[in-house]
Formats: sequence, structure tokens, C-alpha cells
Amino acid sequence: MARTAKTVSLETALLREIEETKGDGSTSERVNQLLKTGLEAERRCSLYEEAEEFFQSLPDDRKERRAFQAASIRAISRD
Repeated sequence: MARTAKTVSLETALLREIEETKGDGSTSERVNQLLKTGLEAERRCSLYEEAEEFFQSLPDDRKERRAFQAASIRAISRD
């Protein structure tokens, strides 16, 4: 994986917590791990919002809706 040096400013409390939770790895590795986790959570949230918007536009057919929701959850779980 290519790495690029980038300067960012972190709140003192956040930096302290990162330092305390980084374990044996470097601070940069810990920040990258946290950013990846946060970006993945944001992506999943966006997918859930998109699914919610989609389902609001469907007729109220609960059987079909549940089947589609179950299939969507299985598909997302495989990622």
C-alpha cells in the first residue's frame, strides 16, 4: 500500500487516546486503522439510508419488503 505524508491537526485529547490505544504499532498505523473503520461505518450508514429511502417509495407489500430486506442484509454481510 502506498503511503503519502500528510499533515493534519488532531485535538490533544484525541491524540492522547490514540497513543494510549495504539498498542505495539505506530501512531500512524492506529490513525489509519481508525479512519478505515470510520469510513466503513459511514459507508454502511449511507447504504442503510439509501435502502430506507428505497423502501419508503415501495407499496406496502410486507412480504416482498421483508424478502428484499433479508436479501440485502445477506448481501451486505458478505462484504
